[in-house]
Amino acid sequence: MTFKTADLCDDFASELKIAEGEFKTYGRQSRFHGPISTVRVFEDNVLVKESLETIPSGAVLVVDGGASKACALMGDRLAGIAEARKLAGVIINGCVRDVAELAKTDIGILAIGSIPLKSKKAGKGEKDIPVNFAGIDWRPGHFVYADEDGVVVAERELL
Repeated sequence: MTFKTADLCDDFASELKIAEGEFKTYGRQSRFHGPISTVRVFEDNVLVKESLETIPSGAVLVVDGGASKACALMGDRLAGIAEARKLAGVIINGCVRDVAELAKTDIGILAIGSIPLKSKKAGKGEKDIPVNFAGIDWRPGHFVYADEDGVVVAERELL
């Protein structure tokens, strides 16, 4: 279903939280939406991979990476998992790598930047918990809508 976040803001402003700051688009889909699944990690992407392999198709994985720009939490292999599992997208409060390959991936990928260095693999972090960044409390089961204008979150499905 086609939507615009600007239209959602016009119709549902009282129900929406609007993400502050800007994310950069890295995936081929600049417009995506779905129910939120969450993970909180810091410079370690083991739980990101696990989540991409287990959350339902159509979902959006929201990764709170603590806004670290020291290493990438997603690259071409993890994006390939997300694409193969038909996830709607990934929103990362952190960095990605393999940017040229991500641009060919048929999902939405938003992050705060890119860096070529891969992350640690210690498996530390938490999954399926509320996380907070960009002025939003991201809660599993809430719905996120993203497009060229920005990112908005609602407690329920709006489309």
